[in-house]
Amino acid sequence: MSRVAKKPIVLPQGVSVAISAERISVKGPLGVLEFASHPAVSVAEEGGSLLCIPVAGVAESDALSGTMRAVVANMVSGVSTGFERKLSLVGVGYRAQAQGDTLNLTLGFSHPVAYRLPPGITAATPTQTEIVIKGVDRQLVGQVAAEVRAYRKPEPYKGKGVRYADEVVVIKETKKKK
Repeated sequence: MSRVAKKPIVLPQGVSVAISAERISVKGPLGVLEFASHPAVSVAEEGGSLLCIPVAGVAESDALSGTMRAVVANMVSGVSTGFERKLSLVGVGYRAQAQGDTLNLTLGFSHPVAYRLPPGITAATPTQTEIVIKGVDRQLVGQVAAEVRAYRKPEPYKGKGVRYADEVVVIKETKKKK
């Protein structure tokens, strides 16, 4: 059995789980998340915690049990506390502005970039050069942050572009004339 799957998922106060044969639904104060469970792993609720148990006789059930445990733990954490990803804009004239479900970006192109946020994701701009993306689905928050970063990745010579707040960009040295 996977080492990850052996650890139980403790359910915080206010989080409820509905387990059926093919779906797992987690409901908490921030929202509801659903996931299609794999038949090689059974999820059981015991005394305020969840256990992911591999089904005997299935070859990949050990590996899938650890993956299922990680996904369900992220769902529980998402509906109770939520996830956020911080981005920073580095460059002269690079700005961001959140308006409802649209993130307006000025990234040095000849046109502004308007990124439409998917349902369940919110974006805030504490300053013009900072973006905070929040949501309950960890995968979706990371995907939105990656899509926004992909508009203008940090370039290696000056470091200009959209970067994660904790990202370190190694600056290359330019070629010197002899």
